[in-house]
Amino acid sequence: MFYTIAELNQMSQDEFVTALGAVFEHTPAIAHRTWYQRPFTDVTHLYQQMIAVVNAMSWEEQLALIKAHPDLGSKAKMAEASVREQAGVELDRLTPEEYDRFQAFNQAYKDRFGFPFIVAVRNHSKTTILEAFERRLRNSADVEMQEAIAQINQIAQFRLFDLLHP
Repeated sequence: MFYTIAELNQMSQDEFVTALGAVFEHTPAIAHRTWYQRPFTDVTHLYQQMIAVVNAMSWEEQLALIKAHPDLGSKAKMAEASVREQAGVELDRLTPEEYDRFQAFNQAYKDRFGFPFIVAVRNHSKTTILEAFERRLRNSADVEMQEAIAQINQIAQFRLFDLLHP
């Protein structure tokens, strides 16, 4: 379903959360908090308000947001948007060798940082995702937490813009 800013501005909080609750993976509380910032002038303003909510979250809330994301290339159940995004770069069609490589990187990353590797897959290919894994495994935990939030914000922007008419 597609929405206009005018429609979103007129929605009850429950309707707004139903419409936008999946923009951030399994974290409808962001839409719930953003609703209070109405009216929105356009999709960019709405997005900025959602990002402001994320930035105002406690460290624990941000960590929970990061942990709500699935491993890349995983066969585990995930949100519909994640399924589409991963399929867009063929992570649902990995060869056995690619699958093993993704799983090894996913595990190494979680062992090092304690949360899943997050990347806005629409900006990548399988090859560049694997390169990002290798590069980012060298980062500090603080840098990776910031990078994960930045990637989540990019994913949310794609999802939000997909839901709204221009």
